Amino acid sequence: MLNPGDEVSFSADHAVAGVRLDQVLSQRFTAYSRSYLSRAIERGAVRVDGVTAKASLKLKEGSVVCFTVPEPPRSGPEAEEMPLEFLFIDEVMAVVDKPPGMVVHPAKGNWKGTLAGGLKWHLERRASEVVDREGLSQAGGPTRPGIVHRLDRDTSGVIVVARNDVSHQKLAKQFEKRTVQKTYLAITQGQPEFDQDEIRLSIGSHPYQREKMAVRSGHSTSRDAVTRFEVLERFKGAALVKVLPKTGRTHQIRVHLAAIGCPVLADALYSGRSSIEPKFFGGPKNSPVILSRQALHAASITLNHPATGERVTFSSPLPSDIQGVLDGLRKYASVP
Repeated sequence: MLNPGDEVSFSADHAVAGVRLDQVLSQRFTAYSRSYLSRAIERGAVRVDGVTAKASLKLKEGSVVCFTVPEPPRSGPEAEEMPLEFLFIDEVMAVVDKPPGMVVHPAKGNWKGTLAGGLKWHLERRASEVVDREGLSQAGGPTRPGIVHRLDRDTSGVIVVARNDVSHQKLAKQFEKRTVQKTYLAITQGQPEFDQDEIRLSIGSHPYQREKMAVRSGHSTSRDAVTRFEVLERFKGAALVKVLPKTGRTHQIRVHLAAIGCPVLADALYSGRSSIEPKFFGGPKNSPVILSRQALHAASITLNHPATGERVTFSSPLPSDIQGVLDGLRKYASVP
């Protein structure tokens, strides 16, 4: 058995020419399950001729395949007692107002303190005290109980949870068909040129920074991405923007707003600034930091209830840190 981080390379011979990459890996690395190898490919752990490859890639004779062994999958998060604010709970789904700084599901370096762990405590361990004895769906795999979609760690707001596999599949299909309407509020560093616009730029893995995504077309990791936005308020050097993503790529809103020269305020990855003090908008100097994460909030989500089919909307107010920046901008940096 290989160890996490080990790198194995081999050349595709005549016998595997024209065969899908995932099939070749399954034949060669029999100690690993197909699902484990598929997730490894999705995470960019496999390169062919130096390029991150898709599972469906058909190998050519002589191509060099390089496989970096990822961390083994965990059995799943442990139930953790933590405060969670539920916007809605019934027997098939729940909606949570996720706080900033919370990772949605376990991953390398983040096995504790996740939303998934908190959900297990509230909706499995204490299920009978909350609503009923339903728990969480397992359709997303053992490390993602109930998780249908994600929010970045430092993005706050509305997130939907499935309580059984049938509702999970119905909710996931709505995301896949793009019938779910998600509305975000963001404060940008700089002002968009237009009051309303649509950004259509493909997004893929960053060429040399693994934790980032980038506007990138023609690459194996690139996917079409569409984001609509509307400027709600303009300030000196900033704007309050309503954002409606039409696709759901990793870091999509953050990458797209940065691409038009207006990154999300205090976005450490894409704006070059990780915190905001009142002096940023002309407020008192030597005042403490009021925002220490990106000013991005999932304000509402509209979808069809997986049991009744009713169109429902769930909303979350701006959290205090983003609201504090907005109040400061209105007081010190308003535009006549």
